[in-house]
Amino acid sequence: MSLPVIVTRAEPAAADTVSRLLAAGYKAILSPVLTLEGLPDAEPDMAGIRHLIFTSANGVRFFPERGGMGEAVVWCVGEATAAAARQAGGRDVREGSGNGADLAAMILAAPETREGGLLHVANVAAAGDLVATLKGAGLDARFSALYRTVPARALAPEALDALATAPRSVVLIHSAKGAAAFREASVGMNLSPVVFVAISDAASQPLDGCGARAIIKAASPSETALMDALDTAVLAL
Repeated sequence: MSLPVIVTRAEPAAADTVSRLLAAGYKAILSPVLTLEGLPDAEPDMAGIRHLIFTSANGVRFFPERGGMGEAVVWCVGEATAAAARQAGGRDVREGSGNGADLAAMILAAPETREGGLLHVANVAAAGDLVATLKGAGLDARFSALYRTVPARALAPEALDALATAPRSVVLIHSAKGAAAFREASVGMNLSPVVFVAISDAASQPLDGCGARAIIKAASPSETALMDALDTAVLAL
């Protein structure tokens, strides 16, 4: 397929998406709009922790440096996060199919979470609703930021060329922060030929009013659903 598909998610996960696109016959262009930086001085409080919570695969990637998952029950948002947790040594991985709020409801419905502490591992900006919901229900929930996301200053040259010259192009969006970073990096560009395909409604919200041809949302926040939404979007062009 000659239609360019721009991958904006951060590395190392971006390379996985590019490989998947190439295998499906798409012209994939790698242009991460976020860079991940570990916080070397961060030390999670693991005292009494029996449950780990990950709302992205990136949190999983930074956590093994702090000692691994051991016997903890691991709660994950989405298939990619759950797969990363299993690969990192998680033995009891529970996969939620929705967002952080849905995962919180799943955790609250599980009787075993009343025993031992729960630690949400994520980026600096993620502290908030999930842990607050769990603590509000009486659980020993804590938050630990192990990394941060830094917006890219500019899009990759190949992505800029595609956006400027291709009659149609697709941009994949994996998070709200990624959408905001893309919008900042593309200020002044004509986005009317662009179709955005976002992994969730939340991820699409920073794109409102950007002037794109269309904003398509995946049926569920997973890489598989995102690829299905991409195929649907391409057939409609």
